Amino acid sequence: MSETTNSMDFFKALYRRPDAQATIRGSERFPELSGLVRFYQTRRGVLVFAEVFGLPQSGEACGNGFFAFHIHNGRQCAGSREDPFANALSHYNPGECPHPAHAGDLPPLLASHGHALQVFLTDRFTVSEIIGRTAIIHAGPDDFTTQPAGSAGSKIACGQIQALCSR
Repeated sequence: MSETTNSMDFFKALYRRPDAQATIRGSERFPELSGLVRFYQTRRGVLVFAEVFGLPQSGEACGNGFFAFHIHNGRQCAGSREDPFANALSHYNPGECPHPAHAGDLPPLLASHGHALQVFLTDRFTVSEIIGRTAIIHAGPDDFTTQPAGSAGSKIACGQIQALCSR
């Protein structure tokens, strides 16, 4: 199969109903933050399509604009005032790998005027393995080094990954 055929398969996947999705909502401190993460199971892995709005902007000329993005083990977007998504627990890591090789370690979101759009393919998990878990956005970038979770800052948004009924 040619590379062009493979790429076309991914584009076709985006035109069908996702197999699962997470509706992202910001914490009380970030009520304007929202989005949708869609998960499509393909023969080559899971195609992830994330659209996020209302990401905080630093206002600085050289503001970073990167936000860590992970799948966490927890099955609830709840917590306390200090950690609004504490029940999301730690990164999804069934293989007990060091960071950033956790199955739940995803590419960071890059904001443009508070919006982020990202599409990527991963073979670190299947859609069925992540159903019920949580997608988390952190306040800062992942440094891809610090153990156990990349020193990404507080959890600012969360969404539970839910299966969608097939057509």
